[in-house]
Amino acid sequence: MTQKLTILFDLDGTLVNTAPDLMIAHNHVMKKFGYPTKSSEEIRNLVGKGAGAMMGRSMWGQAKKELGKVDNENIKKNMVNEFLEFYGKNILKESTLIKGVKDFLIWSRKENISMGVCTNKTEYLAIDLLKKIKIYDYFEYVAGHNTFSYCKPDPRHLTSVVEILDGDIKKTLMVGDSETDAEAAKNAGVPMILLEDGYTDKKVSEIHHNHLIKDFIGIENIILKYL
Repeated sequence: MTQKLTILFDLDGTLVNTAPDLMIAHNHVMKKFGYPTKSSEEIRNLVGKGAGAMMGRSMWGQAKKELGKVDNENIKKNMVNEFLEFYGKNILKESTLIKGVKDFLIWSRKENISMGVCTNKTEYLAIDLLKKIKIYDYFEYVAGHNTFSYCKPDPRHLTSVVEILDGDIKKTLMVGDSETDAEAAKNAGVPMILLEDGYTDKKVSEIHHNHLIKDFIGIENIILKYL
C-alpha cells in the first residue's frame, strides 16, 4: 500500500553525529601512511561523498607535495581499505544521535510515514551503525553508496528508494545536511529539509533547501504541512 508520505534521510551529520569516530578512523589511517591528521571540524567538511572521496580529498588537501609522483590511486585504495576496516571495528565509540532524532522517528511511525535512508556511507557500515545506535528498525530500507550503481548527488539514489518503498515521489521529503543531499533532492523534485550545521564547507545560503532546521526538535511542524 502506498504510504501517504515518505521521508528519506541522509545519515552522517543528519541522523547521527559521526564526526568524532570518523576523525579517529581517518587519523589512524593518516598516521599509518605518514600523512598529517585532521581535527573533528576539518573532518566535517570532508564527509558526504563516501570513504574514498574523503580520503582522496584529505590526501590532496594536506599531502599533495609529499605524494609527488607516487601512484595516488593505489595509495588511496590501500588507505580506503584500512579506513573501512578500522572504522568498521570502531563505528560507535563517540558518535551520537542528532538532538530530537529518536522522538521524531517514533512520531513519524505513529503517523504512518514511510522512512528510508539514502547515504553515501558504505551500505553494511550504515546498517551496522543504525543497528548499534538503535534506530535501524524505524527504516524500511537503507541504501548506501554501493547499493546501486549510482549514489547521491544522482537523484536516482532517492527515486529508486521511493520506488522500493512503494511511495510517491510527489509525496516525498528529503532530510540532509549537505549540498550532496540538496542536489539529489532538487533534481528528484523532492522538497529539501536542511540541517544548518552540516558536514560541508558550504554556507547555508549556498545550499538548496525548502526548510532549514537546527536539529529535529519541532520538525513535526514542517512535516504536518505535507501530510
